[in-house]
Amino acid sequence: MNAHYTGIVETWRERLPLARQARAISLGEGRTPLIRLDNLVRAAGVEAQLYAKFEGANPTGSFKDRGMTVAVTQAVHEGSRAILCASTGNTSAAAAAYAARAGIRAFVLIPQGKIALGKLAQALIHGAVIVQIRGNFDDGMRLVKEISRSAPLTLVNSVNPYRLQGQKTAAFEIVEALGRAPDFHCLPVGNAGNITAHWIGYSECAGLATAACAHCGGDCPFLGQASTRSRPRMVGYQAAGSAPFLRGGPVATPETAATAIRIGHPQSWTAAWKVHEESGGWFDELSDEEIHAAQRLLAEREGVFCEPASAAALGGALRDLKRGKIPAGSTVVCTLTGHGLKDPDAILGADLPPPLEVAAERAAVERVLLDRLG
Repeated sequence: MNAHYTGIVETWRERLPLARQARAISLGEGRTPLIRLDNLVRAAGVEAQLYAKFEGANPTGSFKDRGMTVAVTQAVHEGSRAILCASTGNTSAAAAAYAARAGIRAFVLIPQGKIALGKLAQALIHGAVIVQIRGNFDDGMRLVKEISRSAPLTLVNSVNPYRLQGQKTAAFEIVEALGRAPDFHCLPVGNAGNITAHWIGYSECAGLATAACAHCGGDCPFLGQASTRSRPRMVGYQAAGSAPFLRGGPVATPETAATAIRIGHPQSWTAAWKVHEESGGWFDELSDEEIHAAQRLLAEREGVFCEPASAAALGGALRDLKRGKIPAGSTVVCTLTGHGLKDPDAILGADLPPPLEVAAERAAVERVLLDRLG
C-alpha cells in the first residue's frame, strides 16, 4: 500500500465531479488538523467540545487550496492555458500557486490598497500577473465575470462550481475525525462560498442532496453511501463593517480590518441563505475589536495563529456559547480559514507589548526573565 499522501483530488476522487483520467494538480492540500481547544474553553468559562479546523496548514496557508486544486485540475483537463480571479488575497495566492504547479498563467484582479501584503507577496512570487483596480473586491468580481465570458480564461472564483466541490472535503475530514458531524459548525462569511461548500460536504456524508449544491442544483450524482450521521447547524459570522447578511442586502463600501471577508456583495448569496434555512443556523456579526480579541486569545491560549477573518468564527462561537444560543455541552467546530502570517500587519499594529530591550549581559537578561516569571 502506498502511504504517500497526494492531496484531496486523489483521496476523494470518487466524490468529486472529475474525469478519472484528469491529472491532479496538487500541492498536498487537505488533511489539516482538527485541534481541540480545551485551554480556550476553560479561559472563556464555557462548556463545550470546541474544535478548530485549521485550514492555515494548507500549502498556501488558507482553505482556498482545497477548491483551487479541483478547479485547476478541471481547467487543465479542459485544455485551459490560463486562469483568472478577483481576490482580497487568499484566492490570489492559491490561484497563483496552483497555476505555477500546472504550468499555466494566472491573472489576478485585486482592490488597490485593500489586500494584506503577505497574500500579495505570495501571488507575486508565484508569477501571477497582478492587476490593481481602483475599486473594491465586488468591482473586481464584476469585471472578471464579464471578461471570462469572452476571453480564453478559466474563472476560478467560487462561482466556479469545482471550487466548492473541493472545499466540501473539509466536512468529510471533520466527520472522519469525530466519527460524526458536529452539532454546530461556525465559519467566517465573506463571499459565502465556504459555508455553502461545507454544507454540501455534510449533506453528502448524511446521504442527502442539497439545494445549495452549485454544481448539480440539488440532484447530486456524486453522493456516497447513505449514513445515519446528522448534519450540523451552520453559523456564519461577518465583520460589522462588512455584513450584508445582517443588513439584508449588498453593502456598497464594506470596511473591516479582516480583509479576507471585506466583501459587500457575496457571490453565494442565495445558496448561503438556503444553507441557513436547511441547517437551522444563523448569521451574526462582530466588531473588529471583538475579532482581534479572539485572534489574540486563540494564539495566547492554544498556540494557534489565524488571520483576522478566521477569528470571527471563533469569537462568534464563544459569544454564542456564553449567551446559551449554542447550548452547553455542544460539539462545535470552527473553521479557521487562513494562517495569521497572511496578515502580520494586523498584529504588529495592535496593542501588544513591545519587545524588552536590555544590555547583552547575563545578569540583565536573567533579571528580566525572573521578573516576568514571577
